[in-house]
Amino acid sequence: MEMLSFHFDKVENVPLYEQLYAHIKQEIIDGRLPFQAKLPSKRNLADFLQLSQTTIEMSYQQLVAEGYIEAIPRKGYFVLAFEDLAYVKKDQIGASKTDDNTTTARFNFHPSKIDTSPFPFHRWRKHAKDVIDERHQDLLLLGHFQGDLVLREEISTYLYHSRGVRCTADQVVIGAGIEHLLPQLIFLLGKEAVYGIEDPGYRLTRHVLRAHDKKTKPIEVDSEGVKVRSLVKTNANVMYVTPSHQFPSGNILSVNRRVQLLNWAAETKNRYIIEDDYDSEFRYSGKPIPSLQSMDQGENVIYLSTFSKSLMPSLRIGYMVLPPALLAQYQKTFRYYTSSVSRIDQHILARFMQEGDFEKHLNRMRKLYRKKLELLMDILRQYPNTLQVTGESAGLHILLTVHNGMTEETLIKKAKDQEILVYGLSEYTINTRPSDIPQIVLGFAGIKEEELATGIDELLHCWGIS
Repeated sequence: MEMLSFHFDKVENVPLYEQLYAHIKQEIIDGRLPFQAKLPSKRNLADFLQLSQTTIEMSYQQLVAEGYIEAIPRKGYFVLAFEDLAYVKKDQIGASKTDDNTTTARFNFHPSKIDTSPFPFHRWRKHAKDVIDERHQDLLLLGHFQGDLVLREEISTYLYHSRGVRCTADQVVIGAGIEHLLPQLIFLLGKEAVYGIEDPGYRLTRHVLRAHDKKTKPIEVDSEGVKVRSLVKTNANVMYVTPSHQFPSGNILSVNRRVQLLNWAAETKNRYIIEDDYDSEFRYSGKPIPSLQSMDQGENVIYLSTFSKSLMPSLRIGYMVLPPALLAQYQKTFRYYTSSVSRIDQHILARFMQEGDFEKHLNRMRKLYRKKLELLMDILRQYPNTLQVTGESAGLHILLTVHNGMTEETLIKKAKDQEILVYGLSEYTINTRPSDIPQIVLGFAGIKEEELATGIDELLHCWGIS
């Protein structure tokens, strides 16, 4: 961009740098300054607008501080705000649409919901009090950039015993959820990386990759999980999978596909598998499914998970386990960064795990979610000719195929008319053509046990099934 035209009001009681800052900010919001557009140099813009370079510098620095632009040494200033970022326009203030995931409804069957009622606040409060009462003043300072060692040790021990993940505490990186860890991975894996993603699959992954302008190859999923033969035909060198309970189908990656996927990663240098083990704690039949990382002999699997489903989404603590080669690169690249998770929260969680409260809570939640699932299945099994369920062996949602002659859109609308929120499989697909028979991704964890039967009965009634 050669120059920015702008009319200043020098009579107005607002500093010139603030006027310029506000103008550029609005240009970005309105899309007239697109993502990665280069701004004029401070000297050129100062000459053009007949202002001091100090005024331009102050405007640019405020925009940098708020994340609208970034300064790249020896290159200049570039627009950083993402092109698909949703902004509230002036005529929308006070009338913004609420996302269905947070909409108030009598029954919300969103797959991300959890049951918060059994959370052991008294134990969490005890550990929080102990951490604060001991007055570790060092906790007020910045900690290790990968997260504090005490929590990384607890996570590595837990992963070994529960998921068979083989790692040291040094390989664990703690961050404020997948949406903060994934961009770090994207940086580590390089500009030329091409990502295979499950289709249908987790939308957040797709959005993060798109926001970072990464090439993606949708890979179809069937009853055995991701189709590795389809992956082989692409130029992808990184595959993002949810092998233990594929989202949203609920299918488990078969052992044959696991071996195929690991062999694919081992065939060529710089191929990696990102294993998102998002709800592996909850399995209701058979033995726990081992993690893909536990089978990996070539150190090609990056393991990701969070405490969002097992504890609480608002805690915003996730983690990744890096293979040695990527770990060395991470420590070199990010050693001057700081952890995105509060050290106090890290120490509270570490104590919660050390004293067995985490395991007790998981056992309690497994029993509760199993009861909910059994209740749900008892009702749905009454309609074998109309309803087909898959993905019920694990996780906090099922995939419900509905044979009642309605389209997915009609099913969702009929439910919404009764203040019941359900979500179609088509929301999670990219290229895969949805089945002619509609499928609903039905989360059951967030609805109270005593209300679940009523919610399902009302849902089926509005669909004309019961």
